[in-house]
Amino acid sequence: MALAFWEQAVADLSARDPVMDRIIQHCGGSMSQERGEAFVTLARAIVGQQISVKAAASIWQRVIASIPEITPERLMATEMDLLRSCGLSARKVDYLQDLSRHFVEGTLATINWHDLDDETLIRKLVEVKGIGRWTAEMFLIFHLHRPDVLPLDDVGLQRAVSVHYYASQPVSKHAIRTVAENWQPWRSVATWYLWRSLDPVPVMY
Repeated sequence: MALAFWEQAVADLSARDPVMDRIIQHCGGSMSQERGEAFVTLARAIVGQQISVKAAASIWQRVIASIPEITPERLMATEMDLLRSCGLSARKVDYLQDLSRHFVEGTLATINWHDLDDETLIRKLVEVKGIGRWTAEMFLIFHLHRPDVLPLDDVGLQRAVSVHYYASQPVSKHAIRTVAENWQPWRSVATWYLWRSLDPVPVMY
C-alpha cells in the first residue's frame, strides 16, 4: 500500500516539473508503507555499508541465525567473536555495539522519532559510530517516511539529476539543491523516482 501523501506528492511534482512528470509517467509505482523496528533498520544499514547487497544479505542472515531476537540489549550482550564469525569486521561490530548503547542508555534511548524534525533527528543519529548523514537520511526516507529529505551525497541522485536536468554533465550539490527547490515539500518522493529512472527495481534500505 502506498504512503498516504504519495498521491498528492505525485500530482504536485507532475504539475510543477515537466521533467519529473515524464519520469513519473515512465516509472510509475510508489514506495511501500512497510517498516520494521528502528533499531533493526539501523543495524542492517551498518551491516550493509561498503559491501554488495548480496554480501550484506548473507551476513545479516548469519547474524539473525545467531541472535534470533535482534534487540539492543541482546546485541550488547553478544560476544564479539560470535558477531565476527557472522562475517562482520571488528569495526562494524564496534559500530553495532555503539548503536545498541545509544538505544539502551544514550541519545536514542527514549527518543520519540515522530516528535522531532528532520535535522534534529539527523544530528542525533550521526552521534552513533558508523552512521553518517547519508545513512541517517535513508532512515528518514525509508523508515520514518519523511516526505522532504534531499540526500545530496547520494551518488544515484547526483547521477540522475545530471542525466535528466544537465544533459549528463557533472553537477554540483548547489545545482541539485537549486533544481530540488521546485520539489518541496516532496523531495524524498522526487528522489525516489530519480533513483528508479536509473534502476527499475524499487529502492529500499
